[in-house]
Order: sequence, then structure tokens, then C-alpha cells
Amino acid sequence: MKIWVDADACPVAVKEIIFRAADRTGIETTLVANQYIRTPPSKFIKLLQVPRGFDEADDEIVRRVEAGNLVITSDIPLAAQLVDKGAQVLSPRGEMFTAENIKALHTMRDFMDTMRASGIDTGGPPAYSQADRKTFASQFDRIIAKFPKVV
Repeated sequence: MKIWVDADACPVAVKEIIFRAADRTGIETTLVANQYIRTPPSKFIKLLQVPRGFDEADDEIVRRVEAGNLVITSDIPLAAQLVDKGAQVLSPRGEMFTAENIKALHTMRDFMDTMRASGIDTGGPPAYSQADRKTFASQFDRIIAKFPKVV
């Protein structure tokens, strides 16, 4: 089992939780980004830097992820592709993307894109909060507890 992180826009607090868990559990963890991201020295954590460009990191994650892997991303179109591949997908806010909810989430995202494109100010997501961090950590711990033990 592996953990993949769509790392370019992933909050630092989430990466810190993931780093600690990777070292604690021995689960291979790969951050995928189109820019350099500092990672702690660990045999379980690596950075896969991809070329700059639209969806380069997303495309690389889709290519490499296998069923049962865990992916951390807030990108709904990416999440939809990963759910279709059988991956577990968790947002940095602790929301699981599943076969049951991904279509509705994708439809809402597309609707909001259309609204923004027509000039309507829809605002952005709320700032990442301590409650978001706690929800993510709790959900993340539940998921990795089910991974086969490596260490």
C-alpha cells in the first residue's frame, strides 16, 4: 500500500501529519509536485517532481496509483479518476471522495466554474482551520490503521 500526495496545493499542516505517519508506520509516501517541496529525511518519504504544466502532477498520479492506494488531494476531477481506479481519496479537509459522492461533487464543481466564468463572484473556500486539520488527521489515521503493517 502506498500514499500519494497531490502536493503543490496541500497545506503544510497536512503534509506534517502525513510525514509523521509515514515514519511511524513505514508506509511508502510520495509527494507529487511541479515544484521543489522540502521533505524530511526518511526512507519512507520521497518527492516526485514533474515538469511544470497544466495537470502534469495529476496525470502522473493517475499513471502510478493502484487500487487500494491512498491519495490526498482537493482536486475533484483528479479524485474522480482515482476513485474509478479503485484508490481511496481523501481531501486535506478530511472528506472522503467515494463512488457514491464523487459525481455530485464533480457536478457542483463544474457548476461553480460556470458561475465564475460568467462573472459571478462565488468567493473561495474558507481558510484552512484547526477543525479541518483535526478532521483530516482523524480520518487519515482511520484509513492508515487498515493498511497492512510494514514496520
